[in-house]
Amino acid sequence: MLVDVRTAEERKFVGQVPGSVHVPWATGTSLTRNPRFVRELEAKVGKHQNVLLLCRSGKRSALAAEAATKAGFTAVFNVLEGFEGELDAQQRRGTADGWRFRGLPWSQD
Repeated sequence: MLVDVRTAEERKFVGQVPGSVHVPWATGTSLTRNPRFVRELEAKVGKHQNVLLLCRSGKRSALAAEAATKAGFTAVFNVLEGFEGELDAQQRRGTADGWRFRGLPWSQD
């Protein structure tokens, strides 16, 4: 199960993986930590299910994976490069790595 932990705004305006589940790690433009993350994750996926967590660059999803593991999830993995990848020398994403750069399936509203 692929779980997108980005904000709703990121999913809408940047793109999303078809069939992914959405459980935000943080919300809004200030990226305020979602205190209900683990509960929301538990409501959408099983604790023993294989879970891949995806954010913009792999940093927030790594924190989310750590929180999920501490909460008893047994097979949680971080998608290392994230959806957009790391910043390049021009401060742009998606030019060297990430889900979209690798040509994996995605869509945009």
